Amino acid sequence: MTDVVTGEAVVVEVRIAQLPSRALALLIDMTVQFVTLFGVSQLIGVLAWNADEALVVMLYIAFTVSVLVGYPVVFETLSRGRSLGKLALGLRVVSDDGGPERFRQALFRGLSGMVEFWMLGGAPALIGSLISEKGKRLGDVFAGTVVIAERSPRQYGPPLEMPPPLAAWAATLELSRLPEGVAATARQYLMRWHDLSPAVQHEMGVRIATEMSAFVSPPPPSGVPPFAYLTAVLAERRRRDQVRLAQRIGAPPPDPRFQAPSQAPYQPYPQPPAPYGLPFAPPTPAPQAPQPPQVPQAPPTTTPGGFVPPA
Repeated sequence: MTDVVTGEAVVVEVRIAQLPSRALALLIDMTVQFVTLFGVSQLIGVLAWNADEALVVMLYIAFTVSVLVGYPVVFETLSRGRSLGKLALGLRVVSDDGGPERFRQALFRGLSGMVEFWMLGGAPALIGSLISEKGKRLGDVFAGTVVIAERSPRQYGPPLEMPPPLAAWAATLELSRLPEGVAATARQYLMRWHDLSPAVQHEMGVRIATEMSAFVSPPPPSGVPPFAYLTAVLAERRRRDQVRLAQRIGAPPPDPRFQAPSQAPYQPYPQPPAPYGLPFAPPTPAPQAPQPPQVPQAPPTTTPGGFVPPA
């Protein structure tokens, strides 16, 4: 696993493709290219039986270059970084910032691949992949790309702990309309919370919490930070899944945390939040130098769900 920093300064964890899987994908692609070259050469030989010899040689060269270079360029451009071999092995070529591969990058990889694999027998690509920390061959270095594995097991990290002040409120939530994609986005945000800058922490938290509040009711109590709201919703969702699973197999819940919390009145969430066993408690802000007086501005509006966007 390795971290990729996107253009929005967000750290994304990706799985770098291993050398054996890349070699097998390359073998599949080269087999397809070889079969295509053989068929095209036979076709040219039949059609150019009585043609000029120079014309036949030119056609052979043109079709050879088109297959060896055009095949990876066209496939990786149209399929966003996947050739037939990479599609079969669950691999994809992406930019160094995690974005999709562009035509310019696919062209660089195709041209260098013709030299690395077809002219030099793959030795430069093998040496570069062994030396590079991310398994990059020379084409990846020149194009600014990296090959990742998409079929990797999901890693969700440790289970989320319910914030005690929100337990009674979370027990009343209606979660049937919450999409799986929104829940997965919230979990990824909470897992990478400490890797984000404070501004990105708040901005992304407000955006994801506002999106989730459109599918979850009732709204959270006032003064709840976005990260605590997302943690409470996901923890309650997991508790209910565990209860349903236990009822299905006819066994009691294996952990007392999965029991429904008591309907105690809601207590205001302390500011700054105390460490209630949460792995996402925000750090203590560092002291700042005195700032010059600013012109008073209108108070920010409150978004749906009770979250105040950053000023």
